[in-house]
Amino acid sequence: MPSIKQFQVTFDCAEPERVARFWCEVLGYVVPPPPKGFATWDDFDRSQAPEDQGSWFACVDPSGVGPRLYFQRVPEGKVVKNRVHLDVRVGTGLVGEERLAALEAECARLVPLGAVRVQLLLDENDSCIAMQDIEGNEFCID
Repeated sequence: MPSIKQFQVTFDCAEPERVARFWCEVLGYVVPPPPKGFATWDDFDRSQAPEDQGSWFACVDPSGVGPRLYFQRVPEGKVVKNRVHLDVRVGTGLVGEERLAALEAECARLVPLGAVRVQLLLDENDSCIAMQDIEGNEFCID
């Protein structure tokens, strides 16, 4: 069996486009071009049945290296902690105060976008900051 080369990460959410655009800002991702035959994503969305409009959105790594992120509307709200979460790696290779400064700088960039700081987790040289996105999904600045 051949190995899997690509995967996407799927988020259940209430507002797919809003959450996708948040993650575009966090990760430097972009919204891909609309499907063939449509000038904009709004044009594509208006072509869908009313109950399907706004039901999903996606964003991609412009370098093509990172996974595609897919956001799908679900009727239920978030109730419990995520079983899987993203770690936004900004402190790789850094230790101590230098690592903490990089984590805090990234946290300061994300909070105005709607992220919520939950907790600084200190472990000598391997600290991280637990966060939530604009719909309460947990992620870490690592």
